[in-house]
Amino acid sequence: MIVNSYIYLSGVRFYAFHGVMPQETKVGGEFMVDLRVGYPIADAMQSDEVADTLNYAELFQLVKREMEIPSKLLEHVAGRIVKAIGEQFPKVSSIHLKITKKNPPMGADCDGAGVEVDIKH
Repeated sequence: MIVNSYIYLSGVRFYAFHGVMPQETKVGGEFMVDLRVGYPIADAMQSDEVADTLNYAELFQLVKREMEIPSKLLEHVAGRIVKAIGEQFPKVSSIHLKITKKNPPMGADCDGAGVEVDIKH
């Protein structure tokens, strides 16, 4: 019996144009996305068929599409990604999404800053 099962994308890198500062929208920057989606995989464990699971290549394409749309706030990007996942994959039971902006323009020596959301359906 599967109690919890997930499909995930780990450390996916994007070059995008999100930010409030003018140089962020002109020059762009590096972003990293980590995504874990609750999804029933018991059928796929038996069948060995991609049709019985959430195809992580399709999940990646969804995230890529949303990351390509410039936004001032990562909160807005996260909201679009969460909404699109829910619409495209109705069997999703939870979403844990983390978007990190590498080298944010805030004068700090850090690996990044960003947003993280944890949604239960």
